[in-house]
Amino acid sequence: MGDLVESRRLAFVTPRYGPGVVGGAEAAMREAAIGLAGRGHRVDVLTTCATDHYTWANELPAGDTRDGVLTVRRFATVPGEDIASWARLQERLIEGDLLDDAEELAWVNGRFRVPDLYLHLAACARSYDAIVFAPYLFWSTLYCAAVAPERTVVMPCLHDEPYARLSAVRALLAGSAAVWFLSEPEHQLAHHLGPLPAEHPVVGCAVDIPASYDPEGFRERHGIDRPFVLYAGRREGGKGWREVLYGFGAAVLRHRLALDLVTFGVGDPEVPFGLENRVLDLGYLQDGEVPDAFSAASAYLQPSVNESFSRTIMEAWLAGTVVVANGGSDVVSWHCERSGGGLCYRDELELGECLRFVSEAPKLAHELAGRGREYVLANYTWPLVLDAMEASLERLG
Repeated sequence: MGDLVESRRLAFVTPRYGPGVVGGAEAAMREAAIGLAGRGHRVDVLTTCATDHYTWANELPAGDTRDGVLTVRRFATVPGEDIASWARLQERLIEGDLLDDAEELAWVNGRFRVPDLYLHLAACARSYDAIVFAPYLFWSTLYCAAVAPERTVVMPCLHDEPYARLSAVRALLAGSAAVWFLSEPEHQLAHHLGPLPAEHPVVGCAVDIPASYDPEGFRERHGIDRPFVLYAGRREGGKGWREVLYGFGAAVLRHRLALDLVTFGVGDPEVPFGLENRVLDLGYLQDGEVPDAFSAASAYLQPSVNESFSRTIMEAWLAGTVVVANGGSDVVSWHCERSGGGLCYRDELELGECLRFVSEAPKLAHELAGRGREYVLANYTWPLVLDAMEASLERLG
């Protein structure tokens, strides 16, 4: 479709940006921006100087740089003035309390602000045909998307979580020119939250298809001799890391599994006593190593319920690796059911049974993974996703 679509000037606004940033929404924004620029659109990335989503400290210089064909403009973050008050509001939100308008405002402003980004958009919004914001729950989206709503496209990356039910989020989704969803369950969740603009397609997402895989080389480079299951991403509570770590340990003891757990990403893995010899933390892996890690694994673990797409399960399936996923995620269970490429569990006992299947029936697990690969290639390649994005931009005029 790219050759038939009028070239546009686009801005992609995301709170963190760069090849070393760990996060599905941030990776999707970067790859979509690069893809659309490759189709002849003029694309700027507007982001902050932060790379750490815990501190939001300004680690990179403000100003313009280049990422291939993209212009990247970074703006300094300003920390919240009362972190203790913000933390109390955060705790209330997690517990399911409703915040009034003043409290919502304090919560949105309490983590960080990017006033120079807001001022840049106020001055330059009309120079862009469309401004794409993601993900939904940060100041850079909730505030800045209101500068030019008639040009705003939100790719919210919604999760079924308390933050999604803020009135500010309902206003964001209803007041934008378009909303792009990554999966059908995310789309359905948004309809439950409130009204949407007329233009709200499921555009999907994609991952690059590696030219080759080197599983044996990966094992040799990292001294891995035993079969292993893999976890990739942020090692934190919101991603289900602690539960799957302890569930893995229980399964190893219960079923005497000849499996280790290999993990890479950010955050302290906090491996419990007794599992030190069964869990290998590789820290942050360079991009070139990631496909090999997926292909070397006997299975990929996806314990997170907070997913709007889950690019890592797509990476696993492309690598020919079966997925073992938390069935509490509507999105991930939807992918597994549609593809036939994954196993879902609801509790620790079911996780143990899934891991036993992977250990005892590797050929059957590999057959499931093959169905997953076919599913990714049929539905989630960048040409298909970019076509959907361009079609939506065409409908906006």
